[in-house]
Amino acid sequence: MALPLAPPLDPMLSKSQPEIPSGDGWIYEPKWDGFRAIVFRDGPEVHIASRDHKPLERYFPELPEALRKALPARCIVDGEVVIAGEKGLDFDVLLQRIHPAESRIRKLAAETPASFVAFDILALASKDLTSTPIEKRRAALEKILGAGGTTADLGPGTQVIITPQTDDFDTASQWFVGFEDLGLDGIVAKRAGSPYTPGDRTMVKVKHLRDADCVVGGYRLSKTGDGVGSLLLGLYSDDGVLHYVGHTSSFKAPERRALLEQLRELEGGQSFGEGRTPGGPSRWSAGRDTSWVSVDPVLVCEVAYERLQSGRFRHSARFLHWRPDKLPAECTFDQLEG
Repeated sequence: MALPLAPPLDPMLSKSQPEIPSGDGWIYEPKWDGFRAIVFRDGPEVHIASRDHKPLERYFPELPEALRKALPARCIVDGEVVIAGEKGLDFDVLLQRIHPAESRIRKLAAETPASFVAFDILALASKDLTSTPIEKRRAALEKILGAGGTTADLGPGTQVIITPQTDDFDTASQWFVGFEDLGLDGIVAKRAGSPYTPGDRTMVKVKHLRDADCVVGGYRLSKTGDGVGSLLLGLYSDDGVLHYVGHTSSFKAPERRALLEQLRELEGGQSFGEGRTPGGPSRWSAGRDTSWVSVDPVLVCEVAYERLQSGRFRHSARFLHWRPDKLPAECTFDQLEG
């Protein structure tokens, strides 16, 4: 491709904050829940690169043609691949695309077409725009795609839209609450006048967080083998069966070693045997060791999580503290928010 920037190219990243930053000099956008992607277009050639530089066009064969119709002949655009259902974004359906069988991918592409939400433009024709202030990059992107849209603008078929943007804190706060029902993750804040900085965490993200009391049903070892890599968390269903709901791994090295000594006394207990269990190797594990050790389900901890998806935490939960005052049987699904 004869573009000002060539893949592999890292996207600009964000760091988490508990509150939306306020004051002058901030620009806000909704945080979309999909696959981050940088689109490289050079004439008929379209390459969709994932955050870790893997090609996504194989898994989303409907997107290249839509991008050719929507974008200039030569450009690089940062954004998110999403699938919108009747009630908003559907990450479960999006995950189904990462499948080895081309026939299956083609079938899903026809049934549940993906769309692309553009955040930023990094190059246009022969010009590298990464050092251009964000306001000018946004103006260039709006000339191409028009005003911003939300999942309500993602109708049947594949769409290419631009994300909404505002410099008004109150509007961003309304988005944070109002867009959650559409499946959006929260808010991203960017500094006015800022350049595009590949690979740097120069943006701020604020996500929806909730808390839950969970039973520790097992653990995975750390890479070094001398401590706990992650605690495996469970919740009880109405019939008294413990189901795996996710993991937490936010521990320092001394804590990992102490946890391992603590849990060794509980090894062998029956925890996830009757319900949903921690997964083994998958297309996402990339050869990593996914073995786990079952423990007696007697310990309870409180964790913070972002969202519940298909009965599991969408991402790794953050460990808050132990709950010795809580009985394991009290850790049920009815305490959770979606």
